[in-house]
Amino acid sequence: MEELAAEKHVRYILSVEKKKDSFESVVMEHLRMNGAYWGLTALDILGKLDTVDVDEVVSWIISCQHDSGGFGGNVEHDPHILYTLSAVQVLALFNKLDVIDVDKLTSYIVSLQNEDGSFSGDIWGEVDTRFSYIAICCLSILRRLDRINVEKAVKYIISCKNMDGGFGCTPGGESHAGQIFCCVGALAITGSLDLIDKDLLGWWLCERQVKSGGLNGRPEKKPDVCYSWWVLSSLIMIDRVHWISKEKLIKFILDCQDVENGGISDRPDDAVDVFHTYFGVAGLSLLEYPGLKPIDPAYALPVDVVNQIFFSKTSTNVIK
Repeated sequence: MEELAAEKHVRYILSVEKKKDSFESVVMEHLRMNGAYWGLTALDILGKLDTVDVDEVVSWIISCQHDSGGFGGNVEHDPHILYTLSAVQVLALFNKLDVIDVDKLTSYIVSLQNEDGSFSGDIWGEVDTRFSYIAICCLSILRRLDRINVEKAVKYIISCKNMDGGFGCTPGGESHAGQIFCCVGALAITGSLDLIDKDLLGWWLCERQVKSGGLNGRPEKKPDVCYSWWVLSSLIMIDRVHWISKEKLIKFILDCQDVENGGISDRPDDAVDVFHTYFGVAGLSLLEYPGLKPIDPAYALPVDVVNQIFFSKTSTNVIK
């Protein structure tokens, strides 16, 4: 089995930021905030977050915040809850949450909760369980979870549960591993995991492992490294991770590396990108691969960062 080419991956992640004029960078400009989260969190898991200029990153993030309190995917891009979570998570990585106007940001997120407990992604009103997770995760990190109707939020998430034990993006939506992570993560943060049929959901999730050892997001789909996070984190949160082969999954992730130039792809021999590099590294962290910092399966942040948020001397709150 190959070993993790950690140093190569660090160099690859750092090189991506320097190629701002490349085709890939231009077409992904609107997702730069998400990209910052993927790349910087991967660096932290690899123990190399000190290789970046903290002040430069924080200054750029602040420049992406709107008067509404929400963050855009880049400077002068419209605010959306997707980018808002990435901004909060990156600031948490650097222990810089104090630069945020918490009340303003909290009001923005609260304004996106609908009467039925669901959340819209922005002012245009699209509803998705991803946004429920993001709102709950953000407000928990900011220690403002009591500002929304948590009971209604949980009730809406449960309404998206299917007969196979999985969850969809809206009630009746197809079960999908990405949506399952969002719903299970939100329920974990709110202390509501008892509302899940863990055996039924665990069965659906463990069936996502294919012969190569990789995981897919839905039945009859190809495996993809990103599901090493979506599926694995969910299995850990419901205590059913022993139902899959960890060894085969590790091998699959390592087989997706570019061992010469760094980076991880969706599956072996495909082109690498920061998205899959992060989820590959995060998946290996969940699998307790040697040399990697542990990551929290619900907050998608390194465990030491989560502990800093909730259990530092300046914090009087526990996780909720």
